[in-house]
Amino acid sequence: MSLPWRYRHDDGDGIVLPEERLNWAKTIGLGGQHVVAMFGATFIVPVITGFPPATTLFFSGIGTILFLLITNNRMPSYLGSSFAFLVPISVAMTADKGGIGVALGGIIVVGATVILVGAIVHFAGATWIQMLMPPVVAGTVVALIGFNLAPAARDNFAASPWIALATLSIIILVTVLGRGMVRRLSILIGVIAGYVIAAFTGEVDWSAVADKPLIGLPEFHTPTFSLDALPLYLMFLPVVLPLLAENIGHVKGVGQLVGRDLDHLTGRALMADGLATVIAGSGGGSATTTYGENIGVMSATKVTSTAAYWVAAIVAILLGLSPMVGAIIAAVPAGVLGGVTTALYGLIGIIGIRMYVENGVDFSKPKNQFTAGIGLIVAIAPFAMQLGDMEFSGIVLGTLATLVVYHVMNLLDFSDRD
Repeated sequence: MSLPWRYRHDDGDGIVLPEERLNWAKTIGLGGQHVVAMFGATFIVPVITGFPPATTLFFSGIGTILFLLITNNRMPSYLGSSFAFLVPISVAMTADKGGIGVALGGIIVVGATVILVGAIVHFAGATWIQMLMPPVVAGTVVALIGFNLAPAARDNFAASPWIALATLSIIILVTVLGRGMVRRLSILIGVIAGYVIAAFTGEVDWSAVADKPLIGLPEFHTPTFSLDALPLYLMFLPVVLPLLAENIGHVKGVGQLVGRDLDHLTGRALMADGLATVIAGSGGGSATTTYGENIGVMSATKVTSTAAYWVAAIVAILLGLSPMVGAIIAAVPAGVLGGVTTALYGLIGIIGIRMYVENGVDFSKPKNQFTAGIGLIVAIAPFAMQLGDMEFSGIVLGTLATLVVYHVMNLLDFSDRD
């Protein structure tokens, strides 16, 4: 790995490449921008799921460093919390045979699967992924993950409707009226504003903050595995699909930004994200994924130096070593979560719809109509199926229905029939 980086004078012209860096003052400043860009999304996931926020920040920094090392310091990326895990984690945390240990076990199952897929991609290429998950399948799975969360958003909103409405309104206004980085941080700004409003109206419980030290180790948890929780672990597996799409898309996006073909790093990127997810799940942190927010920062600044990501990762680790910071984040009230989740869960679903549009999915074909329609209804309803003592529902059945309907209809060539 090429450390240290090759110094480049900042002439304001052209892309600063991953193996280059500006002076350290500017590099540290750019690293700070990446922290701000990732922070809003990364901390909101543990707040929603009930995971310790400081632990998630700590492991996101660790995961980012692992990603940079495994990709030979040639793939600039921050590994923040993945929203794709929100549904299975939320269900696992509240299930009769669940809890945080089971949720962490599910995260590890997904991470290990992504590592395996990454190894196959590294040696065999990614063509088989496109065959298994054509755009109509991938888009449907991503969409159903987001839309399946609608009841959770509703419940949080109902906990404090006026605070939720204020938070959601601020997010919308900042998105519409903001420019540049301000617009990118609309979720973070909305949460902070909603938090302040809730504090003034007496809806924030500060009791846990006073008991936490400013500096200390984060709150660690260990995963648990049992056959009784098998349906809960299986519920996590569909999350592999959006993780693959996010990582592959990240590699393509960075390659386009720096003017290089980086496809040969796709397998490494997947293995790195899988390993980071396994490590996070082993200690109580949220699962990780590559962050589009940080690609936006690189696109705006034209600086793709991995040195800035090392700075961001170190800052995240230091934030994770402040239990008081974690407690302040964890004190975000339900009403604020209601506002932000109404926006976020819908946006996750719309990402899937966008995949249809960007890939030109032809919905005049019956196989595409039935694939998307059946998969979404099964997940959103949600349908349930009992096998012995195990119940499968929601995302698991929706993903299974999506895959089976598409591949069976494609095999029978039903789309060409009247």
